[in-house]
Amino acid sequence: MRRKRSEFEIFNLSFLDIISCGFGAIVLLVLISPFGISDEAGGADEVPSLLQSLIGTEARIEQLEVALARETVRLEEARARLRAEDVSVDAAERALTAASNESAQRARDVEGLRNVERALRKQARAGVTAPLAAARDSEVGGIPVDSEYVVFVVDTSGSMQSIWDRVTREIEKIIRIHPRIKGFQMLNDNGFHLISGYRGRWIPDTAGARDRAIHVFRSWTSASNSSPVEGLEVALKRYVKANEKVSIYIFGDDYTGSSYDPVINTLSRLNKNRITGEPKARVHAIGFISLQTKGRFETLMREVTRRNNGTFVALPR
Repeated sequence: MRRKRSEFEIFNLSFLDIISCGFGAIVLLVLISPFGISDEAGGADEVPSLLQSLIGTEARIEQLEVALARETVRLEEARARLRAEDVSVDAAERALTAASNESAQRARDVEGLRNVERALRKQARAGVTAPLAAARDSEVGGIPVDSEYVVFVVDTSGSMQSIWDRVTREIEKIIRIHPRIKGFQMLNDNGFHLISGYRGRWIPDTAGARDRAIHVFRSWTSASNSSPVEGLEVALKRYVKANEKVSIYIFGDDYTGSSYDPVINTLSRLNKNRITGEPKARVHAIGFISLQTKGRFETLMREVTRRNNGTFVALPR
């Protein structure tokens, strides 16, 4: 009978003992090894100083940002002051230019009125009559002052209102250069009266009456069509008589009528003495320059004054 061979087992008791001892040795080596220790000396001590440096740097950055913002504000303020100074300089230069222009304008006005006054005095001394007056200066001087009554027909449109202070000064000058008269009246170009209480009768020529009339005239505003036809009709029908010496002054800067004929025909119809054929009233005109001036008023008034023994005075700008 054959003997049965015994079986060989790998994981027997001796093998397990060897494995356990080897594993224990490995664990022991792990436990006694100095893991986690840095080779660089002092690494852990530098962390607080690095944090402190970082904090200091951030604080410095904040300070610089605040300083930059403050300097930016100062720069903007300086720029604003510079712009304001530039505006002030420009405004001062414009004001100086305007003052110089105004001074030159007043000097020209004064010189023009002096020429008028010299011509008036010369004519008054020489006793110039209407036929001889045709030889006088048609632009500046030579306004006869032999009238007993004076009527002003003034354009009160917006363009004239823009230079109303100057218009008022010229009214005062015309009244002042006349010798004493018996009465005067003020109408606008549409025929409306300055002082309604004197409608149909003369305002007496006294110092008080002149002052009151000028005072009211300074603030006068009334509808206007920049055509003196209606004002001339009222003046000629109500205030001009054949046996009285009357002068009519037309003040304006522009004429808006489609034709010159209405004005010329009105004067030919109402201002002619039927017996002598001569104009009953002298018609003078004072021309102003405004933004609306186009030259039509000057053209019309030169013809009107020529036909009615009057003078046209064109004031400079």
